[in-house]
Amino acid sequence: MYIFMKNFSSKAIVAICALGMSFNAVAGNKDRSGQSGAPEMSINPWARSTGLFAINTASVSGLEAMKLNIAGLAQDSSTEVGLSSGIYLTGTNITISNLGVAQKLGESGVIGLNIMSMGFGDIQATDYFNPEGYGSFRPQFLNIELGFAKQFSTHINAGFAMTYVSEQVSNIIAQGLAFEAGIQYVTGKRDNFHFGIALRNIGTNMRFSGNGFSVNADQPQASPTFAITATYPSDKFAMPTYLNIGASYDLFLDENHLASKDATPSHRLSVIANFTSNSFNNDYLGAGLEYGFKDMVMLRAAYRYEKGITSSTETTTMFSGIAAGATVQHRIGATGPMVAFDYSYRPTQRPANGVHMLALRMTR
Repeated sequence: MYIFMKNFSSKAIVAICALGMSFNAVAGNKDRSGQSGAPEMSINPWARSTGLFAINTASVSGLEAMKLNIAGLAQDSSTEVGLSSGIYLTGTNITISNLGVAQKLGESGVIGLNIMSMGFGDIQATDYFNPEGYGSFRPQFLNIELGFAKQFSTHINAGFAMTYVSEQVSNIIAQGLAFEAGIQYVTGKRDNFHFGIALRNIGTNMRFSGNGFSVNADQPQASPTFAITATYPSDKFAMPTYLNIGASYDLFLDENHLASKDATPSHRLSVIANFTSNSFNNDYLGAGLEYGFKDMVMLRAAYRYEKGITSSTETTTMFSGIAAGATVQHRIGATGPMVAFDYSYRPTQRPANGVHMLALRMTR
């Protein structure tokens, strides 16, 4: 993978953009809504970016870029370790656990590994003969992503990633592979204008299989009667492919009051906008703000709009469209690691329990 990305040229970047534009032309088809599977591939487990409803395609950096725009992995050319946990709709027993590790390779390349697991607690098992239940089972979703990003210049990052997808419940399993690619462009007086594009979840079709689809049945027509095992195959389903296009602009509020030209501003306000073109869902349009104080405290909020979200009868999402979050980070010692704590909350409409995400990151 490293050799491939090392030889990655501007022609490849143009190809990614062309692929994104062609995909955008056919995306957002309402007739295909709900026909994809592996919905966890559209879930971002990191609290810093979910505080902006994952609209920061252009400016996302570090480990969180692996779930939004892989190109941003190259922005933080260092060692980073992160843990995140999510409470998905309080009271439903749906949990998200996530581990990520990133390591610099060479002068400008970064490799990353992200493992996300979703649990659903114990679910009571029932059938025709036991409607009151006869035990329990525990579904489990697992995603393992390996990605690489490279900084080709001070202005351009690009990356590529592959994700192994596994969904398992009792004696039934579905597996697949998904791929993604992205670029980021940075310019401006203080590198304060960001543009990004990412195409995610281009992958193999998945199909559930296993002993759970087999049924032992008697053959009463035969003499003597005997039993056979019948297997009922399931239909295949596609990945939830989508395209992200975003931009952001950083305003340094105290820039005109600095003691020297080279001094670093203490107050940053980032204006963020993003468009998501979904192949199996409504398209998204989002905008948000993030305020940062001395790279120590960050407050953020965003709104993501999709068709019908303001109507209780037409909406196809559980979210209200609002998201908010905060980050507190501090370096340990003069040369020690940067330790950060992130939190985000997204209110939901039905059920009105909301989604909480927590993350702990360490960068060195």
